[in-house]
Amino acid sequence: MSKQAVHSSQLPPPQGPYSPAIRAGDLLFVSGLGPTDPATGTLISGDFAALVRRTLDNLALVLEAGGARLDQVVKTTVYLTNLDLFPQMNEVYATYFGPTPPARTTIEASRLPAGLAIEIDAIAYLG
Repeated sequence: MSKQAVHSSQLPPPQGPYSPAIRAGDLLFVSGLGPTDPATGTLISGDFAALVRRTLDNLALVLEAGGARLDQVVKTTVYLTNLDLFPQMNEVYATYFGPTPPARTTIEASRLPAGLAIEIDAIAYLG
């Protein structure tokens, strides 16, 4: 099986040696994304709900570049630096996925790259 790197022209390039997403067959594996401004590549500011929305909007941009949509996501992992923010994350998250949301794991991480408060990765099925 071949693999193909996926990059979104609407997002800045990654800040390290990784691909924003990899397509392998009918699966699209999206790297962890945070609340970065698509135009500048810098972290946005605002309340936590705004950070979650921007992160999920960025996820949608990478999915689109890989030929997928949010409703094709079968698994996500959500990393939070403060698990007390779980209810706020959950409230926003629920508005992005339809009646059959993907499987999900949510964990608290003591630190995330670049000072992120949230990071989300995903797997989408394209078949």
